[in-house]
Amino acid sequence: MRIGLDVMGGDFAPDSIIAGAILAQKVLPETDRIVLIGQENVIREKLSEFGSDPSLFDIIHASEVIGMGESPTKAFTNKPDSSITRGFKLLRGKKIDAFASAGNTGAMLVGSIYSVNNVQGIIRPATTSVLPKENGGVGILIDVGTNPDSKPDVLYQFGLLGSIYAKFVYNIENPRVSLLNIGEEEEKGNLLSQSAFRLMKDNPDYNFIGNIESRDLFKDKADVVVCDGFTGNIVLKQAESMYRLIKKRGINDEFFERMNYENYGGTPILGVNGNVIIGHGISNDKAIKNMVLLSKDVCEAQLSEKITEALASYMQSKLFNDKT
Repeated sequence: MRIGLDVMGGDFAPDSIIAGAILAQKVLPETDRIVLIGQENVIREKLSEFGSDPSLFDIIHASEVIGMGESPTKAFTNKPDSSITRGFKLLRGKKIDAFASAGNTGAMLVGSIYSVNNVQGIIRPATTSVLPKENGGVGILIDVGTNPDSKPDVLYQFGLLGSIYAKFVYNIENPRVSLLNIGEEEEKGNLLSQSAFRLMKDNPDYNFIGNIESRDLFKDKADVVVCDGFTGNIVLKQAESMYRLIKKRGINDEFFERMNYENYGGTPILGVNGNVIIGHGISNDKAIKNMVLLSKDVCEAQLSEKITEALASYMQSKLFNDKT
């Protein structure tokens, strides 16, 4: 397996990226290779600085860098030799099995859509976040910012994407899918929530169990929580702020430590024809290491293939229902 890693992307690049790659390389099997993508002289200099052997990695030179604040579409188009653009070329050409970056999220989304494309039938790709549960388990929140404005059929598909992710990466059998709302009753919420509920109710594609309120997110009530990206990003940032506040006050707690983004590394972009993983812009070496390991898990789970199969079944069922 070959895992491509953008060395130039992230607030603390290239130092944290190289340091994280070295940590990941030490625990990966010898059959797996990390492909470092970026300015070759910088990569070799940093590997030497951190006391690592360059022969343990593959290095792909990319002369340009897409900054965190640049316009995603313009930068992806105007910088054909950036580390992100080159990474997607390698992924599209099957030269790497996954591509991970803590760089410009918008550019990663643009690259996903225009380089490897959406899975046929997917309206909008989505990203997720892990929800640690009180009982020690985990849940999935989808979407967490990719789609601030979503329609009911998009939320319906998020349920399908989240269910597949929970089953094949987190090994949750028959994941319970819920819809984030202001009440548990079917008629609660805004027009989007009400319409999405009607689509998700009694559907044959996944195990929908109804609405869930935000106060129950960390309980063992659901395995996948669906919402639009605007709401999901607010939930995610609120959880991150709670973790920072607790650490600042010197409180050490096993449950709250599981809210630390470093433990998860990143999130795959679900619904595209390739393994693309996005990390937090502030990722340190531990987070980068876990992003690389997550990339391996996503590859081994064959998520793209599973989503394609599920969508084919979904589209066939939809076509049949439309005709009848």
